Amino acid sequence: MTTDIILASKSKVRALLLKNAGLNFVSVDAAIDEEQVKLSYINAGYTPRDVADVLADMKAKKLSNRFPNQLVIGCDQILSFREEIISKAKNINDLVHQLKVLEGNEHIVYSASVVYINNKPEWRFIGSANMTMRNLSDDFISKYVEDNWKKIQHSVGGYEIESSGASLFSKIDGDHFSVLGIPLLQLIDYLINRGVIKQ
Repeated sequence: MTTDIILASKSKVRALLLKNAGLNFVSVDAAIDEEQVKLSYINAGYTPRDVADVLADMKAKKLSNRFPNQLVIGCDQILSFREEIISKAKNINDLVHQLKVLEGNEHIVYSASVVYINNKPEWRFIGSANMTMRNLSDDFISKYVEDNWKKIQHSVGGYEIESSGASLFSKIDGDHFSVLGIPLLQLIDYLINRGVIKQ
């Protein structure tokens, strides 16, 4: 690989955000069994915020072993509702159920980012946003999921805030980019300070 930056993520949204920020990088899937990791760390008493950090760290560390001289950015996003983690929906019915639980309530989205170089963690940050969902009818939820399933099936919480998912919310407090899956402004600060981004 000719680039010095590896994004340890298959997220198209994260890749687009980094590309729009002017970074030259390659996306590589870290292939971590996220559900198994979540389960083991939840059982060990970790908070949803901590689990996001652990997963981002594991992804960056795994790829840093493969690409030791490159800057590896690991990312993970966790949705926490009443201190419980809500994972990506397995199917349409699962997502309809999740949205029925979340509607009319507030949940928190944590987005962790960890940078490894030469198999060592060099930087980490966890951004968050409090998301208040509108009161939604069952019919609205079913139609929303049906109409958008192909776009939202890989999104935590089943919404893409950058498109039709915005209509689900009455209020968002916190870091906008964390809702999209990466604490971008803080990452850019780090990359500027390290000399990766020239200003």
